[in-house]
Amino acid sequence: METELQGGFRRETSVVDTDVLIAGAGPVGLTAAAELRRHGAGCRLVDRLPARLPYAKAVGVQPRTLEVWDRMGVVRAVLEAAVPLRGQLVYSDGVEQARLELRLPPEVPYAFAALPQYETERILEEHLARFGTAIERETELLDFTQDADGVVSRVVTASGEEREVRSRFLVGCDGAHSTVRKKLGLAFEGGRFPEEYMLADVEVDWSLPQGYGVRASHHDAEGRVDDRLVCIPLPGDRRYRISMQVPPELSAADGGGAPDAVAHGLESGRAPGLEHVQAVLDRMSPEPTTASALRWSSVFRISHRLVDRYGDGRVLVAGDAAHIHPPTGAQGMNTGIQDACDLAWKLALALDGGPRTRLLAGYDAERRPVGAEVVGRTVRHAAQDGVRAAPGDFATVMLREAQLLVAYPDSPLIVPDGAAPGGAGAAGPLPGQRVPDCRGLTARLATTPLRLYDLLRERGHVLVLYADGAEALPGCGAAAAGIRRLTDGRVPAFVVAAREVDTPEADRGQLDADGRAVPVFRDDEGEFARLFGGDATAFLVRPDGYLAARQSPPAAPGAGSALAEAVERVFGG
Repeated sequence: METELQGGFRRETSVVDTDVLIAGAGPVGLTAAAELRRHGAGCRLVDRLPARLPYAKAVGVQPRTLEVWDRMGVVRAVLEAAVPLRGQLVYSDGVEQARLELRLPPEVPYAFAALPQYETERILEEHLARFGTAIERETELLDFTQDADGVVSRVVTASGEEREVRSRFLVGCDGAHSTVRKKLGLAFEGGRFPEEYMLADVEVDWSLPQGYGVRASHHDAEGRVDDRLVCIPLPGDRRYRISMQVPPELSAADGGGAPDAVAHGLESGRAPGLEHVQAVLDRMSPEPTTASALRWSSVFRISHRLVDRYGDGRVLVAGDAAHIHPPTGAQGMNTGIQDACDLAWKLALALDGGPRTRLLAGYDAERRPVGAEVVGRTVRHAAQDGVRAAPGDFATVMLREAQLLVAYPDSPLIVPDGAAPGGAGAAGPLPGQRVPDCRGLTARLATTPLRLYDLLRERGHVLVLYADGAEALPGCGAAAAGIRRLTDGRVPAFVVAAREVDTPEADRGQLDADGRAVPVFRDDEGEFARLFGGDATAFLVRPDGYLAARQSPPAAPGAGSALAEAVERVFGG
């Protein structure tokens, strides 16, 4: 074991094959790998399958996931391939009950979308290839051991050859039946639904409006739901992924195995035919229709489970390896992708000398409560009538389903207001909350207004400084210089100046306290001031788009200040 000094931080070095080994190359594993590479960490990504599966499994993409993909630099390819989800048509016993419109506040930059999982994986795999990293196919993780310095994993290749891979960390993105979770000995408590379902990717010839999902249910004499149909639009002309209850001839005789078995996901050997799909449509479709062009079908089961912790030592889990639940509201894949994004930047910093124990404790503290909330909410929705039965006003329900209300106020990596001198007032996003996008930012060379997310794209931590007047500019310069010194230049800064600020600094760019240039953008439409509170404030934005700390007014991050405390928690030893 050797120790080298890199960027002012101490980093352990030993003979390893890669920084991080990731098991599982679905959307979660691909996101983790791409984000690790973007943040400068090395990784290897192994998957037991010879190729991605051509199945439209997880198809709903939440607005928050699109924001994450924007930060990663991959959202353009998604927007070219996906289709909008405009709403949902709800039917009960053949009668239309509601037409739900999926509307969000105008400052939210993305809408709800649908994209087959194999397309999501293709886009992420192509994005990962930009960093020179490819999936190691037909390579399966068998076992691993870990010590204080790293992990030794045993994998088997397509030829049957067993090999050892040495890494500093291991991440299990290997699904509901995760080898990593089992070998790590994590508890996976929960239960399963007794019903079986079938999925099919088909075209229908009905006249229902495009872009709307369809949810139809039938009730027995006692008022219980005894039949259901859920259709999610896919790219193509009247193409849908249809979910239905399994007919008796396709039902498993064993009822799904042992009571404590993880019965979740697709099953082989019992693929429904077009006749099974048509029989359900004949009973449940809002209008007579014929199904055709069956691309894929399967039987699947649903369980609901959550691990007791998201990792142990240098081994961690994400996605379905950590939480499984009903597909109501398309929460699963999206939650897993955001797990991966949260974990990746923390691992990259831990590799670069950051406080490993605190960073990884922050991953569990931030993401396990989210997993618990999603499991509980989707189980309730599955037992009721979908998101339409959720409590609260519909606007809040939509924000929650879009995953825009996820926040980490209790994270050990977040500096709450009042925890250190220089805490801000109550207006604007609080530490731990998602940083909203805003429009109307202009610069000397940009004749077209920019969005805040344009300025954050493909970056790590960023210090955003708001100057509500010319008198705030010197403090912004001091804050920018101080953060640069504390992080050895790894956190860039820029100023957003109120539209009333008319000074040479606002026109040509601000200089920090060390005489270095700090870009200045003008809040020409006043949207930044409206969304962020309007007072001169320094905002430390994390790589995943959440606010790590804020300090008002902007000033050099002195000992004990909010900015200094945030840097210590994330970058310090």
